[in-house]
Amino acid sequence: MEHNRDAPTPPGQDLHGLRGATLTARFLCELAMLAALAFWGYVVGEGPWAWLLGVGAPVLAAVVWGAFVAPKARFPVPASVRVQIELVLYAFAAVGLAAAGQRVAAVVLGVAGLVTSLLNESQERRAGPENIRRR
Repeated sequence: MEHNRDAPTPPGQDLHGLRGATLTARFLCELAMLAALAFWGYVVGEGPWAWLLGVGAPVLAAVVWGAFVAPKARFPVPASVRVQIELVLYAFAAVGLAAAGQRVAAVVLGVAGLVTSLLNESQERRAGPENIRRR
């Protein structure tokens, strides 16, 4: 089957321009969230608890993200619920950073997570549900 390069890309699947930048920033925010949760666990925990929290918190967040938020989520939820889950996870990571003494990083992660989540949802809504890569 040949791919026609001149055929227009359906809205929401074009990874150039603002959409590509949003998805890239979103992915980097996800990684930063996991790193922040690991950092929090290692800083606030002592002894074996540092390891348990440092590994367990990001694993739990990754499981929740994969189950409800990821493009191919195991349990797809409506966009409004998905955004709320995202924002709660980013809030936990930002609060964890602040509790670990990294207040500037907490604000940066919180704002970046908020902006990328809302921008992604806005772009998906504009593209329409039939043009979003989901299961």
